[in-house]
Amino acid sequence: MSRSFTVLPSGQLLPFRLNYETLRVLSQFVTAATDARQFPVPVAPEVAFLGRSNVGKSSVINSLLGSKVARTSSTPGRTRSINFYSVRWPGRPRPEVMFTDLPGYGYAKLSREISAEWPSFIEPYLKERSNLALCVVLVDSNIPPQKSDEQLCEALHSYGRPFVAVATKSDRVSGNQLRQSLQTLAQALGTERILTYSARSGHGREELWQQIRAATDALAGVAKAELP
Repeated sequence: MSRSFTVLPSGQLLPFRLNYETLRVLSQFVTAATDARQFPVPVAPEVAFLGRSNVGKSSVINSLLGSKVARTSSTPGRTRSINFYSVRWPGRPRPEVMFTDLPGYGYAKLSREISAEWPSFIEPYLKERSNLALCVVLVDSNIPPQKSDEQLCEALHSYGRPFVAVATKSDRVSGNQLRQSLQTLAQALGTERILTYSARSGHGREELWQQIRAATDALAGVAKAELP
């Protein structure tokens, strides 16, 4: 059972509950790419995780996968490459989906260096990767909207990429504060709906998985339809 909110123009949040069977998955690290030429051959729909350096991307990925496959660090900005992880269901021989952990942004010198590298492998991945099914934009529910998050969402819109915004660390904010934070984030990011997530408690895991499955199944269906 998980919780999410739809933000109405009036600012009202409509919560709803979702029954969804918790997934058991098998995952492993595949490769790290710092150049577009190092991207692996597409084998399954991919889901990209993006966000500021201290938003908790690795923790969310590990929470979704139920294992510590993505490295976490107390030093923001540690991820300097696009890290690819294969995800498959038990009993299946091939990956059903690939998770990609992109470098964080918004953290001092490291982010300036990553910004300089953006055109060489991050932008080509987001613009041209044919099997990219969904972008998961992680934002911190504890702080006001950041300009870098707004710019990222604008870029994804311009690339024609579907994305879902996820407010992390939701367990650290009271109900009224969370409601206000989600409303402000939704307006800043140009989206009506923001999922809430806590890597610590697992809150939001089921619903985010549902969003991922819907996007990857849709892309797989399109690929099959295009076969001769």
